[in-house]
Amino acid sequence: MSDSSKVEEQELEKSLVEEADRIISKASEAESAVSLDEDNTTSAKEQDAGNEKEDVSGHQDTTSKKRKAEDEDEPREVHLAEGHGQTVAAHYNELQEVGLEKRSQSRIFFLRNFNNWMKSLLIGEFIEKVRRRKREITVLDLGCGKGGDLLKWKKGKISKLVCTDIAEVSMQQCQQRYADMKARCRANEYIFNAEFITADSSKELLSDSYSDTHMCFDICSCQFVYHYSFETYEQADMMLKNACGNLCPGGYFIGTTPNSFELVKRLEASETDSFGNDVYTVQFQKKGEYPLFGCKYNFNLEGVVDVPEFLVYFPLLIEMAKKYGMKLVYKKTFREFYEEKIKDEENKMLLKRMQALEPYPPNDNSKLVSDKSDDYEHAEKLIKDGKAKLPLGTLSKSEWEATSIYLVFAFEKQQ
Repeated sequence: MSDSSKVEEQELEKSLVEEADRIISKASEAESAVSLDEDNTTSAKEQDAGNEKEDVSGHQDTTSKKRKAEDEDEPREVHLAEGHGQTVAAHYNELQEVGLEKRSQSRIFFLRNFNNWMKSLLIGEFIEKVRRRKREITVLDLGCGKGGDLLKWKKGKISKLVCTDIAEVSMQQCQQRYADMKARCRANEYIFNAEFITADSSKELLSDSYSDTHMCFDICSCQFVYHYSFETYEQADMMLKNACGNLCPGGYFIGTTPNSFELVKRLEASETDSFGNDVYTVQFQKKGEYPLFGCKYNFNLEGVVDVPEFLVYFPLLIEMAKKYGMKLVYKKTFREFYEEKIKDEENKMLLKRMQALEPYPPNDNSKLVSDKSDDYEHAEKLIKDGKAKLPLGTLSKSEWEATSIYLVFAFEKQQ
């Protein structure tokens, strides 16, 4: 990044932080007013409530025992999605589950594997951080989808997992994946316990639906999801409350999300209200106006995503997270994260095993995923300059452009 670009980004961050402070201060005042009203109402009802307490307490004890006796694997539905949430849920519910053979024929097969590798390293890193101080690890997978990270949690040897997503069909598939994984385990092989909740995490408090309402998480993982909540302050705040409200002290909120600075930079460089290539496209409603909440754009990733999203201004997210005792400890673009992690030999081996990069040049029995002549110029240059061993592992230029709009992050719950 050039010095001028860094200055521009710093100035934009400063203005966003100031605007964030104003919004958060206004929201806090509104919450305080609501709290005062509730206190007055509660005080007026205390006498009547006291008379009913004895009758209710017996029922509560019975209900509590019954709830704990329920099978943890039983899915629970909190709230049917409405508005934009309904659009998101419908999109992911309609996505068909395809086999490995069909996935391997996809134009973005390597891109998806690459993103999966990035998630694997992020999740693995923070599992190890937690394991240095405790053995049993409890995780909230916020926006778990079809359960794409279940194997990562199994390999991480966690003790307990709560999966939640807005899409009911995705949750059913996630639960089935877990059941299949559990059935494949050998007699002495351990697998974590899990529970499943279908809910809109930007509108409903998840803790009310946990098998243990006081459950404390060591990690909340939110992969490629948080941006859906930035439609309004209230929704973004509720998502943060669900992500961080039940974290243990020293726990982590980790995730991946589109980098708003990169999206706006590419939009401003475009001659229209959209940008992209044959792999992905981003279509904004208007250029030059970027509200802190509700800044909607349509994102399309070939065959996987075709749904409206919202810009997440990271300086604003940092300020909002402070309300829940969270401190940013990690933030890198996908490129920065890749360049850091690829230096490790074990990570390189994992990259190869996960088929996260395309072999270049292709062998006699395969062909490149892209037919565009300029999509592999960067690989040709490395080979020509003698800086790469053959075959070289790479992504097409179009795929690199698509994956480089994201960043990874981690917040830590303060003691």
